[in-house]
Amino acid sequence: MTTITIIGSGTMATAIGTRAARHGHTVELMSRNPAQAQALADRIGDGAIVGTFGARPAGDIVILAVLYAGAVDAVTHYGEALAGKILVDITNPFNADGTGVVTTPGHSASEQIAAAAPESALVVKAFNTIFGGVIAEDQPVDLFFAGDSAEAKARVAEFLESLGMRPLDAGGLGMAHALEWAGILLVGVARNGAGFDIALGARAL
Repeated sequence: MTTITIIGSGTMATAIGTRAARHGHTVELMSRNPAQAQALADRIGDGAIVGTFGARPAGDIVILAVLYAGAVDAVTHYGEALAGKILVDITNPFNADGTGVVTTPGHSASEQIAAAAPESALVVKAFNTIFGGVIAEDQPVDLFFAGDSAEAKARVAEFLESLGMRPLDAGGLGMAHALEWAGILLVGVARNGAGFDIALGARAL
């Protein structure tokens, strides 16, 4: 397959990295905490490697698996190291109690990240409408994504399909704000009786 770089070493990095490795990808992990990244690489196995935080990622697809509060800072820290990369923003800019988002139309987390990234970095919003535990189950699920670059979206869709997911293109990066609210919808449904082992999907009737 290919090398996928994940910036972060938390729950979502674990879920995505484990599933990617299981489906034949080499996973590179980068974290401000190198020991935590190494522990995760050891846990994932399958040739997972650890890169230096801030260095140029090995993967053409770079998954930004950090909290929204630190996402722009992380991208700024990497700077030109992200030039030419496909940067996948998985962040959810939730408010303190998870009942809304702190972003506004035209100023989504993804659009803030795109503004901070090198011009040649192509930002795609994905993975924010699915729980880490559902990813880890490695079952077929729908995955919504959005971005302005047709080439980048095609590459991300191919990656998602390789993980056994059905990619659903929501449109341009302006739709990232709608996907951030979709994350709130998912949490609301989960909290109100459905549980956290559910996933959003689409079905033709």
